[in-house]
Amino acid sequence: MNETNVDWNDLQLFLAVAREGGLSPAARKTGRSPATLGRRMLALEQAMGRELFVRHERGYALTAAAEELLGQLKDVEARLLRVSERAERDERPLVKISAGTWTTLAILRHFDQITGAPADVRLRFLSTETVLDIPRREAVIGFRNRRPSEEGLAARKLSRVEFAPYACPGAPDRWIKVLADTPSARWLEKRVDKDAVCEVSSPRNSLDLALAGRGVAILPTFVGDSETGLQRTGATIPDLAHDRWMVTHQDDRNRPEVRRTIDRLCDVMGQGR
Repeated sequence: MNETNVDWNDLQLFLAVAREGGLSPAARKTGRSPATLGRRMLALEQAMGRELFVRHERGYALTAAAEELLGQLKDVEARLLRVSERAERDERPLVKISAGTWTTLAILRHFDQITGAPADVRLRFLSTETVLDIPRREAVIGFRNRRPSEEGLAARKLSRVEFAPYACPGAPDRWIKVLADTPSARWLEKRVDKDAVCEVSSPRNSLDLALAGRGVAILPTFVGDSETGLQRTGATIPDLAHDRWMVTHQDDRNRPEVRRTIDRLCDVMGQGR
C-alpha cells in the first residue's frame, strides 16, 4: 500500500461501508449518496492496490484485506475520535452562508434564532450579489432567485420575493439608483436616466438613504414593510417578483450543523408552496 495516496476521509467512509454492509445503509449513516460512496471505495481500492469488497446484490462483503484494514483502523479511529471530541467542545462547527444584501439583512435580524441559544453553530456570512460555487464549497448554504441546475445540489423553495418603491413621508419624489448587477438595479436603470437624487454602489445604502428621507428606493417588501419609517409609494413590481431558493450540496445537507441551520433558516425565511 502507498500510504501517501490514501485519503483519510475515504478510510472513514470505508469504516461506515464495512460496518453497515453496503452503500445504501452507509449512505444513511454518513449523509453521503450511495454513488459517492461507491466512487470513494473504488478510489480507496486503487490507492491501496488491493480489493477490499466483494460486491453482490445484497451488499458489500469484506475481503481478507478489508478485515485486516478494519482491525488496523479501530485503534486509530478511537484516538481520532477523542481528539475530535475535544475540538468540538472547544469550537462550534462553521457553516458558510452566501446571500444577497437583502436576504443577509433579513437573516441577521434573526441571528440568535439561527445560531441557537446558546449557540451551537458558528456562522460566516458571505454577502454578495454574485452566485458562489457551492460544489467547490465557496459556501455551504446559498440563496438564489431560481432553482439550481448544477448536478449534486439540493434545493428548497422558500417564500416568494416581491419588490416595491419605498420612501419616508415627505421625501422628494426622486429615485435612489443602485449601481449594481441586480435585477432591481437593472430595472430602474432602464426607466430612470439622470433624474435620480443619488447613485450608490451598495444596495444597502439605498435603504439608508430612504430612511434618511432623501428619496425613493426599490426594496424587497420583506425589507421595506419591516421598516416603520418607510411606506410604499407604489404597487409591487411584477417584473421583479421571483421565487427564492435555499441551496446546499447533497453531501453536506445531512451534516448535523448544516441540517440545524437549514431548518432554522426555513423557519425565519418562510417555506414556499
